[in-house]
Order: sequence, then C-alpha cells, then structure tokens
Amino acid sequence: MTTVFIPALLRKLTGGKDRTSVTGSTLREIIEDLERQFPGFRDRVVEHGDLAGSIAVSINGEVITGGLSEPVPPASEIHFVPAIAGG
Repeated sequence: MTTVFIPALLRKLTGGKDRTSVTGSTLREIIEDLERQFPGFRDRVVEHGDLAGSIAVSINGEVITGGLSEPVPPASEIHFVPAIAGG
C-alpha cells in the first residue's frame, strides 16, 4: 500500500487524519482512491483534468512533473503540498 500524507489545509476533508493508505499505480488512481475514502478530495487537488496549480505533489521525495499519469511505485510515500507562489 501507498501512504499519502495530508497537509493541514486538506485535513478537514479527512476528518483530521494526517495520513492514509491508498492503492493505485498512477497518481490518477491514487486520487480516485482518496476520493472514495474522502468525498470532495479530488475537487481540491484536480482542476480542468489535471493537478490544481495550488498543489504540488511529491512521490518518494521527488516533486513530480508528469501530472495525473505519473506512475506510483508500490509502497510509495506521497505528499500533497500547497504550492508556493511568489516573485
């Protein structure tokens, strides 16, 4: 199973849980499993069929660039992190 770490910003959707176990071989499948567990989660992290610009995702410590089709190896750790903007 893959472990997803939930940022404080999204914990109201998870009943306060800071992590959960999910299944899936792509980020899209992981998000679908999160949506099954926590309805409304997908709407917070996906916009217009891709990752929301306000969220960055790391898989096993690497920030991903492949969007929802990014492969997720078994027993991974995924972090949803609010993206930092500035300039």
